[in-house]
Amino acid sequence: MPPDEPLDALLARTFRLLRHTWAQHGADLGLAPHQGRALRIIGSDGPMRLSALAERLHVVPRSATEVADALQERGLVDRSPDPDDRRATLVSITASGIEVAEQVAAARRAQAEVFFGRLSDADRAALHRILSTLGEPGH
Repeated sequence: MPPDEPLDALLARTFRLLRHTWAQHGADLGLAPHQGRALRIIGSDGPMRLSALAERLHVVPRSATEVADALQERGLVDRSPDPDDRRATLVSITASGIEVAEQVAAARRAQAEVFFGRLSDADRAALHRILSTLGEPGH
């Protein structure tokens, strides 16, 4: 890596490496990247409409439907009518979906430990501080 590599390019390259590893862990569990993300989102936010899932995944609604279809076929999510609007459908995570989401999360944490384990404790603390500052809204 060139010493004068722009920070944005360096950050993007580093994140791609980490994201690729995370995607591989999902693939090991039979999940496409959007499916793993959908499980995490639904698992943390609770039942949601397909339109909200599409928005969170940054995909068109039809793609969110395909993701939900694949997850439902595996028994990882359920669909039910939205009690506030019978025309809408809610997607919720199942017990099996929670188990798979926990496996994905554990694999991600383990990989993050390996990935960031190359840094000293002081460098990890500095990186955490820097990324926290950069990740604050409004900056």
